[in-house]
Amino acid sequence: MIRSKNTGQIIVISAPSGAGKGTIIKKLLENNSKNRWLSVSATSRKPREGEKEGVNYYYITEEEFKKRIKEDYFLEYTNYAGNYYGTPKEYIKEKITKGIDVILEIEIEGANNIKKLIPEALFIFIMPPSLKELVRRLKGRGTETNEKIIKRFNAAYKEVNEVTKYNYVVINDEVDNAVDKIESIIKAERCRVDRIEEVYLDTKEEEIHELLMNDNFDNTGLGDKI
Repeated sequence: MIRSKNTGQIIVISAPSGAGKGTIIKKLLENNSKNRWLSVSATSRKPREGEKEGVNYYYITEEEFKKRIKEDYFLEYTNYAGNYYGTPKEYIKEKITKGIDVILEIEIEGANNIKKLIPEALFIFIMPPSLKELVRRLKGRGTETNEKIIKRFNAAYKEVNEVTKYNYVVINDEVDNAVDKIESIIKAERCRVDRIEEVYLDTKEEEIHELLMNDNFDNTGLGDKI
């Protein structure tokens, strides 16, 4: 029999702005709210309409963000499209130890930093169906100036070339379909050999099998063992 490790996974999810990772992550959390936790990042950008403090991000000033960098508050941080984003260290280790999966919704540079620190984490990149669709989604927000849309599109164009640094890529052509694929990936990762804690014996058949596999085994009296 096999006993798997009971620790949680760190699941890093990245995507170009407008690819829909926020919606996907929300559904992943709804699917398993007991055993999944979203690490809320801090950012120096201003909140968009409908976003909530402590739910989407922790919104702080650029000055405060730089102060926290010096205080070693972040596991990782990056500057994306003119704004700072960072992952607070607080609570992550505690959740993992309790067997809770921690989802990190971070940009590519931040993901690369996490990969150096925690290479065993699960890295998933979400892609839009096309760059044309990405532009449509960015414009559809109605919260960005044309200048910012161009900046985000240029950043997204560069980001799609980084996909090979991730373990998996999922196309978000339809949200429920994308979520199903990610759920399958998470289940498969739990079956990886390197997540096996130990092999233990709990039946007579397994004990006998282990004996027979031993080159130095003396089969005298084997019948008494059955």
